[in-house]
Amino acid sequence: MLGCLPVPSGRVHNTINTLAFLALAGGYGGAYTAGAADLEFLPAVAFSLSYFAGTFLLSPDLDFAEGHVSSKRNWGPLGFLWVPYGWLMSHRGLSHTWLVGPLTRLAYLAVLLAAPVFVLREPLSLLGLDRATLVALTVGYYLSQWLHLVADGVYPDMRAPGSRPRRRR
Repeated sequence: MLGCLPVPSGRVHNTINTLAFLALAGGYGGAYTAGAADLEFLPAVAFSLSYFAGTFLLSPDLDFAEGHVSSKRNWGPLGFLWVPYGWLMSHRGLSHTWLVGPLTRLAYLAVLLAAPVFVLREPLSLLGLDRATLVALTVGYYLSQWLHLVADGVYPDMRAPGSRPRRRR
């Protein structure tokens, strides 16, 4: 469980995710060479970018309000923008769940970007992202988050923080 093993540092999380990405890319390259896989360019790039954004910019450890986590440092001078997120989320609480945790960071980021996106909505609509690209963005982001959780010892069958155990019937 969570208290039994030491939790990896941000550097270890980043290394795990990078090595996993290289293994996926190598596996895909082999499958592509053998004619067993064919992925379009834009979804492949979308997966890669969202995976690395989830690894290096939007890690579950952003829930440290004023900690010096690598994800916050990677935002450079804009790292201060994540301090309120840390105040809202207790470390290893809701932010470290499998479905809602990654959504909390995306929702927070959406709030931060609401005004710029509103101003840029026309140029952004020109991107015309198709369904395959949107799926690749989602899968890349969630996979990076899930690898972080597994390294922390958080598995999908664990109950959500603060929830009560189910009663047996």
